[in-house]
Amino acid sequence: MILLGSITIPLGPWLWLIMLVFAVAVVLLFWSYRQSAELGAIHKTAFCLKLLGVLVLLICLIEPLWSGRRAKSGANLFLVVADNSSGMNIRDQGITRSRGEILQAALQTDNSNWLGTLADTFQVRQYLFDSRLRRTTDFSELNFDGKTSAIGMTLQTITTRYKGRPLAGVLLMTDGNATDLAEQFYDLSSVPPVYPVVIGGPKPQKDISLTNVSVSQTSFEDAPVMIQADVEATGYTGKTVRVDLLENSGKLVQRQTHKMSKDDEKQAFRFRLRPDKTGVLFYNLSVTEEIQQDGIPEQDKGPSEATLANNKRTVVIDRGEGPYRILYVTGRPNWEYKFLQRAISEDEQVQLVGLLRVARREPKYDWRGRAGEVSNPLFRGFDNKDEKETEQYDQPVLVRLNTRDKEELRDGFPKTKEELFGYHALVLDDVEAEFFSYDQMELLQEFVTERGGGFLMLGGKESFQQGNFHRTPIGHILPVYLDRMARQEIVKHAYMNLTREGLLQPWARLCDNEQDEIKRLLKMPAFRVLNCTRAVKPGARVIATIGNDPDRQIPALVIQRYGNGRVAALTIGDIWRWGMKRPQMRDEMNKFWRQTLRWLVADVPDRISLKAVHKPEKINQPVMLQVYARNKDFESMDNVSVVIEVREPQGQKVQLTAEPVLTESGLFEATHIPRSNGGYFARAVVTDANGIELGDAKTGWAVDLEANEFRSIGTNHTLLERIANQTGGNVIELDALDEFVSNLPNRAAPITDTWVKPLWDLPGVLPAIFLIVLICFAGEWTLRRWKGMP
Repeated sequence: MILLGSITIPLGPWLWLIMLVFAVAVVLLFWSYRQSAELGAIHKTAFCLKLLGVLVLLICLIEPLWSGRRAKSGANLFLVVADNSSGMNIRDQGITRSRGEILQAALQTDNSNWLGTLADTFQVRQYLFDSRLRRTTDFSELNFDGKTSAIGMTLQTITTRYKGRPLAGVLLMTDGNATDLAEQFYDLSSVPPVYPVVIGGPKPQKDISLTNVSVSQTSFEDAPVMIQADVEATGYTGKTVRVDLLENSGKLVQRQTHKMSKDDEKQAFRFRLRPDKTGVLFYNLSVTEEIQQDGIPEQDKGPSEATLANNKRTVVIDRGEGPYRILYVTGRPNWEYKFLQRAISEDEQVQLVGLLRVARREPKYDWRGRAGEVSNPLFRGFDNKDEKETEQYDQPVLVRLNTRDKEELRDGFPKTKEELFGYHALVLDDVEAEFFSYDQMELLQEFVTERGGGFLMLGGKESFQQGNFHRTPIGHILPVYLDRMARQEIVKHAYMNLTREGLLQPWARLCDNEQDEIKRLLKMPAFRVLNCTRAVKPGARVIATIGNDPDRQIPALVIQRYGNGRVAALTIGDIWRWGMKRPQMRDEMNKFWRQTLRWLVADVPDRISLKAVHKPEKINQPVMLQVYARNKDFESMDNVSVVIEVREPQGQKVQLTAEPVLTESGLFEATHIPRSNGGYFARAVVTDANGIELGDAKTGWAVDLEANEFRSIGTNHTLLERIANQTGGNVIELDALDEFVSNLPNRAAPITDTWVKPLWDLPGVLPAIFLIVLICFAGEWTLRRWKGMP
């Protein structure tokens, strides 16, 4: 803000005398003009002109003063902050020097008259910044090798460091490409005025860059991983750009090309793949210009790219490592388990453990069993020691399939957290609520809400409302209402359709495009067993419906997040009909089951989990490694030791000790500082007080220290203007820097001086006064002569 001057009229004896003279002049002039026969507009104008001339002459006798404020010399601080990031090595079109060379020339003491002018009034402090702010004496340390441009953190550091000190402003010399303000924008309300100086031309040299890379994983079997690479090309109109996806070993996986139709074009490349391996995988993306027929890339025939640092990125894919164990419980032998097991057998990462009731409570009659045996012989293998719990001949007969060992599910459905929480998901098929005790139903509810497991109920004669799950803990977590309906729908030979939400879910569809999926749905057979529900609960999403009338569709597949887990309701009870028509449809049904169960166990947490959290806004861009440790009941563990081994891109191994976080139980953290670009792999091992290993977890992450720095290579005027507006400064062009510095003392500053001088000392004031008097008197005389006035 520029400080404006003001006019001061001193009070003294001459002021009253001048006011008296002016009053007398007014009376005499009024009396003189009253002598005229008539007082028209011309007469009044002449009167006003003469009176104004007299007033201006009398003002000259007052000697008014001109006063103002300016920054006190040597009392205020002013910072000059220069960008030392590697992005300043970029050259712009039509300019032979790089931005860094232009900045260095502007800061050289011999050529920078503005620095001397600035030092005449302010105490100048000089700084460099890239990933952090540091002091310099003469800017000779500028080498432009910084990996980031932390403008936001730099301004915050300055505000903290100079709090309470008379800081008049900050001269920020940069191209505006901040690496820490893309995701969030700092609160700059307390920052002193910032005056950004734009370094760089309006348009950079030709360049291809990978601006953003994202990875998404789904349960879609054909292509569960999609990598999207956003490419921005400047100066490549009519040229073909090629993007390669390679394994970490260098083997080419996929290649895509695109011909750029305009300058500054952005194009998204999407790679869909199904990795053969599980666990943490690393891939590399590279973008370049397509080689022409003569074998010489076009970029080699003309000017090279602005930089090659933004042409490659490392991608991390975590496919997880099983096995993912799913407990399947059914109330009667049916075909669904057979088809489920057959479908899951093709997925090595998923195991289906079955608990099948082959008979209900047996009638009491004499069994011819072994000598001394007092219970049903079919119960052999189930450890029921309490005779009161296991009545002699009145218990359901259960069969265990695919168990880990002979102890698993010996007592039937789990009764403790330790046993049930060992599974990743639970499927109930055609089993009534009376099969479970109330404690077991509450345990199942906690399995979803606390453990974060997946839960799926299949349709059948004893499922949903027909299984009396209404007003039970299991009924509470289902995504559909189970209270009785006023009128029961009777559905026969109904067909299943995907909703719009279902078509958008990769795991719910079997084809990779909507047209093929609709054609597939039209060929599906009709279903005859359906559990009708009154409505879906708020927040639930209907994935599929069933019915013959398009206007009266009944929910067939409904999903919902519940607590830390996810739940689903498949109200169709005879999905097995799908695979009975043709072998192709059996394959489709198997794929549907695999994708549904994969979705059910996706994102289910393990007892020990490891997560890498990037901190690009901090110095050296550290990575926080967070380990969550839980016991078999999924309760937090604190009295454990956590060691993390990090394997760096070059193969070196670094061992870190994670420390407990005081604000959250069961959470341990360690900090890793990356030193090079590439893929990092970490394994955390948790041990108890006796040194016994309790579990481990693995993760991976990619580091590209210059990715954000070269994400955009043009000057960012918008960001610099935003910073200037929020702090009360202005954006300054480099060629206007001398003029700005010369006027800087007249801007607002913490410490100012008041200056006073006669108004007549200002250039042009006295000539203007006499010109006004001359115009007034000459104008009045001309009007009187024109009208013949005396």
